[in-house]
Amino acid sequence: MKNKKKLNFQEVKEFLFKKNFIIKKKNKSFNHKELKSIYFISLSSLFIIGFFIFFPILINFQKNYISATKEIKNNSKSKFEKTLEGDISNQTIKLSETDKGLNLKNLLDDVFTFDDLPADTVRLSASTIEQLFKDTNYTLDNVRKTKLVKPVSLSLLPEEMKMIESVKKRKKLFIQIILPLILEENNLIELDRKKLFSILNRSNNTEAEKKWFDNKFKQYGVVNKDLSTLKIRMDIIPVSLAIAQAAKETGWGTSRFALEGNALFGQWTWSGEGIKPAAADSKSKHKVMKFKILKASIRAYQRNLNTHSGYRKFRIARAELRDDNQKLNSLYLAKYLDKYAATGKKYTDIIKKIIEQNDLTDFDDVRLLPSSIQQKNLI
Repeated sequence: MKNKKKLNFQEVKEFLFKKNFIIKKKNKSFNHKELKSIYFISLSSLFIIGFFIFFPILINFQKNYISATKEIKNNSKSKFEKTLEGDISNQTIKLSETDKGLNLKNLLDDVFTFDDLPADTVRLSASTIEQLFKDTNYTLDNVRKTKLVKPVSLSLLPEEMKMIESVKKRKKLFIQIILPLILEENNLIELDRKKLFSILNRSNNTEAEKKWFDNKFKQYGVVNKDLSTLKIRMDIIPVSLAIAQAAKETGWGTSRFALEGNALFGQWTWSGEGIKPAAADSKSKHKVMKFKILKASIRAYQRNLNTHSGYRKFRIARAELRDDNQKLNSLYLAKYLDKYAATGKKYTDIIKKIIEQNDLTDFDDVRLLPSSIQQKNLI
């Protein structure tokens, strides 16, 4: 067998060159400019594809949600104004220009209805009330855990309140008595607010709904059928704030005004039935308002904060919290009640201290167990 001659690369190259073939060494390195171009082309392609996929979705979201929300806010008020047939078509919704004026004529009509109750209301003793709470498993510890309050409605404070030596025990009993009553009044306001916004969001309204509005305008002393003012005034008082003010004004239920006149908030009167303060000047004509039952005092207190010009800043601050979808912060709102007492800011500092020292904000988000189907909707 003949030995084959091995050809090296150079000989092969020379042979192919003679036959007009050219051999070049392959360059294995990448061109960076070409690589960069490919990168930007790919990125641009992905952006264009993503744009055409998500753009219709964004348009649909804006149409169905954002535009719908604006339409409700802008049109609900004007729709109802047309049905009222009143001179309110040019009302403004700026908070700084609302909540002005007060019609006192029918302001407390629903408070005075409590005067028609039978005069034989039974005043339970402190021991009986404590046993009642025990039997119904109504404790403040349970309330803080479950956020639910038993619908125990008492009309009068026990006479022994001022004889309970333990401050802790007295505070506990006082809160247990007035907490369901405050929640019950707040529930009534919340039901009214639900009805208010339900009516405003409809195009056509019945005669019954128009009469309901007329009644609420009177109840909240609203002049010129101003809907913006009604929305600001028709709102709840934070539970912790109400408890703190009642505690301050009555000495946790021990004052003469609370025990003799069911007056929990020390409201004054110059014409109605009331109790003359012992320390009042002989020339002073004011009295502390007297009520048939505790619930009447709470309703009068809420109506006072919701209508009196001295608490307009309080209502505006509350409305701003609502507009920002924030909880009603009692510690924040308390500073706007400096007109409630002659001591001004010192009074508001005391109220805030009572709230903090007794952890009263724990009760701001509790609910009253329903005693009716209507109240059940609030839980």
